[in-house]
Amino acid sequence: MSAKNTKATVALLGLASGSPAVTCAIEHSDETHPVAPSKIKDIKAYCIDFNWGSGGPNGFAKPGLWADANPAKHVAWYKAMGANVIQTFAVSCNGYAWYKNGTVPAQPGLKHDFLPEMVRLGHDEGMLVMGYFCIGANTKWGLDHPDLSYGIPCDRHIPYTDEYLAYLSAAIGEAVRLTGIDGFMIDWFYQPTRKVWLKCEKELYAQLMGEEYPGNNKLSKEKDVEYSRKAIDRAWKTIQKAANPECIVWLTAFNPTHPHIVNSRMYKEVDWLMNEGGDLKRVKAVKPMIGKHTRLITCLANWNKQDATTVVPAALKESIGLYGFAKPGADSLLPLESLLIRSVQELKGDDRNIAVLARAYHGVSVTSVRNDKGKFVEPEK
Repeated sequence: MSAKNTKATVALLGLASGSPAVTCAIEHSDETHPVAPSKIKDIKAYCIDFNWGSGGPNGFAKPGLWADANPAKHVAWYKAMGANVIQTFAVSCNGYAWYKNGTVPAQPGLKHDFLPEMVRLGHDEGMLVMGYFCIGANTKWGLDHPDLSYGIPCDRHIPYTDEYLAYLSAAIGEAVRLTGIDGFMIDWFYQPTRKVWLKCEKELYAQLMGEEYPGNNKLSKEKDVEYSRKAIDRAWKTIQKAANPECIVWLTAFNPTHPHIVNSRMYKEVDWLMNEGGDLKRVKAVKPMIGKHTRLITCLANWNKQDATTVVPAALKESIGLYGFAKPGADSLLPLESLLIRSVQELKGDDRNIAVLARAYHGVSVTSVRNDKGKFVEPEK
């Protein structure tokens, strides 16, 4: 293990004793993971979303739900869909990892070393494999550090304190080093939802603003925005340092024109930027704010109620990347073949989104269906 990697591990182990933030750039050190091409012409991505499910103390999946997920079956699903980017998980919102032998505890009962296996198999198929971190929510962090979290709601609840940034730096660095991922998505990168501020965040306000926190009902909108942007920018620097320079950092924002992140340094430096809301209006609105290298993506998911048959062709015309996600079924997968033999017009919700994206990813028309020989054909009139 290199000195850099040792620092990352020490940072994570030292959280319980309140050690200061340690950030580091991690280098790929495991030669068993072939590196997929870092540049792809069109982003054709999907995520079978392990964040959501039953049994937990909030809306997030209980630890260990889908721990028996089979990497080979998952990669086969993405390949059948026609995706060239797999977005899966390093650490999901419940706070447990999808890889083994790290300092972030693995999902209880994890049958396979899931993420490294996804990387290996995905690379064998020529696909990029991306991990995931929810920056604003982590149930385990909230339970373990009640003084550093606004409870454990199914919402943003973590202020970006020194202690949390030390954890985040070490967790990201470890995942990059141990799994060989091509990059990772960062989600819910806003400020926590709160009415009465925690002592730790009042101290963070003073640290970043150079003045005492004025009080729960005395903070002006202007000061709130200034503090929020500083806190997010500091966290962004930590994330950058924790990833090696070859990593693709992918920011998803359900509101990309939010005042806390709009026109930020992060927008100019991030590799991929996605509007999770799915509308192309806001994708185009942030285009003047991004770096020359930054790639824009739109999203299809049941919650954003976008019409896939409208969004997909419009995005392709504008060279905007495509992505979708949905909560898995009981077998940790999603239906696919049954959606391809049916007309898109027969489908609704996530089924419809998957069906439209799969056709686009295979380069066939939205009206086509797959026949019993596995070929897409136009239906007989």
